[in-house]
Amino acid sequence: MLIQINQAYDSWSDQYDTNTNNTRDLEAVAIRTCLHNRSFSHILEMGCGTGKNTAWLLQKTEKLTAVDFSELMMAKAKEKMTANHVTFVQADINQPWDFAQDRYDLIGFSLVLEHIEDLKKVFEKITRIISPNGLVYIGELHPCRQYKGSQAKFETPEGTQLLTCFTHHISDFITAADTHGFELVRLDEFFDDEAKSGLPRILTLLFRHKNAI
Repeated sequence: MLIQINQAYDSWSDQYDTNTNNTRDLEAVAIRTCLHNRSFSHILEMGCGTGKNTAWLLQKTEKLTAVDFSELMMAKAKEKMTANHVTFVQADINQPWDFAQDRYDLIGFSLVLEHIEDLKKVFEKITRIISPNGLVYIGELHPCRQYKGSQAKFETPEGTQLLTCFTHHISDFITAADTHGFELVRLDEFFDDEAKSGLPRILTLLFRHKNAI
């Protein structure tokens, strides 16, 4: 059954942290690998979910704004956080980003953009709020997995719940970024158990503006 994103993640919230989810777990490894040696003044975390990356990002920044579409997923994240330098915002990133009231030196998307059809509109919004030397992190289910039919889903007593997803090729991310003046500075692929004979599970990309100092 295919259901709307906010409804899906609300339904998924009670089991999201506890069910088996190799994509969730490997993306958490991926973002830590990509950003381990960096620190930031203000991070905008898009799609914070239940906070699987939020607590770690809080150690990397002076201030963090965590955004999610699902009220119930975000409630789980809030329960875990004791830091006073995080602000949680419920918002639909397809709509105007009225919640973005600052300049951010890291804007991160973890397992979010597969639910967004138009990547160019996302980068258009990013250009308005990113600091001159800011970075854009993207961690997604690898398109190779999508080509084989993989997509976000979870099990319920009523059956398998499928989430609305869009397949973005690697070139789609790079083209959308380039259209709005960003260049790729790092690309990584992550495999289950580092078994590189199989398909990669997670794709990460790190962008910066071409005019960065």
